[in-house]
Amino acid sequence: MSSHRISKLNSLIKQQIAHIISEELNLKNNLIITITKVDTSKDLSYADVFVSVFPEERTNYLLKTLDNEIYNIQKKLNQTLVIKKFPRIRFYLDTTEKNADKIEKILKKINL
Repeated sequence: MSSHRISKLNSLIKQQIAHIISEELNLKNNLIITITKVDTSKDLSYADVFVSVFPEERTNYLLKTLDNEIYNIQKKLNQTLVIKKFPRIRFYLDTTEKNADKIEKILKKINL
């Protein structure tokens, strides 16, 4: 599959998972979830979905809930996005912002 088509599929998966999480999952109040990125393998075997959560203390709760609901999410995606071979969804915590914050603090210390 071409990189343009995979990019388009990543965007569609990201949009649909965000909708499913916000509209169809019963999550605790005061929880902000962001789908930051979706990376689908070239052979369409897997789609790695990266999420961030605020407050950060609820990260374990969110990941456990997503793992428990993964089959329902996968089923809804399969019904919504009709393609021959649909990738298997895997959720990961996006630590980009946390890592960037650590690097920024280190750089500030160096500049002192």
